Amino acid sequence: MTAGTSLTRAATTAEHELAALQREHGGPLFALLLRLSDGDRQRAEDLVQETLVRAWQHPEALRAADFDSVRPWLLTVGRRLAIDARRARQARPHEIGDGVPENARVTADHAERAALTLDVREAVKTLTPEHRDVLVLVYFRGASVAEAARALGIPPGTVKSRAYYGLRALRRVLPGYATDLR
Repeated sequence: MTAGTSLTRAATTAEHELAALQREHGGPLFALLLRLSDGDRQRAEDLVQETLVRAWQHPEALRAADFDSVRPWLLTVGRRLAIDARRARQARPHEIGDGVPENARVTADHAERAALTLDVREAVKTLTPEHRDVLVLVYFRGASVAEAARALGIPPGTVKSRAYYGLRALRRVLPGYATDLR
């Protein structure tokens, strides 16, 4: 037997062992990685593949006498790969495609944003003091309805009503910005 023949036989044996490993443990491994990938099937499949590559690279770990089954080793390796992948995604900035997301508001530059702020301030000044106080507390200062009611000494229902009618009045004063105020 030549050296080339024995290497080919060893490679074939390794392939058969890896295929058997995948058949026996691939389903539970995929199920775990799918949960750890928040339902992202593609990412889970990639992690299963990477886990099996690690098994192929470390046959000594698979043959260790410490395990009745190699499944715990595979699940541990897969879980660690999933954790590493999640940490790597969190460390990188989010990728942005060619288009702008529908919910993103795009302002051309700082001057446009400043002009919008001035327009809204002027429009808020046209409101009655009651409506203005509620909108300032709830929308600009981030107070809850209950907090605004306590601060103004009025019932929460009145805060809701004044906020509704105050926003309605703003929509009339700022017709071009109506979609921004909903």
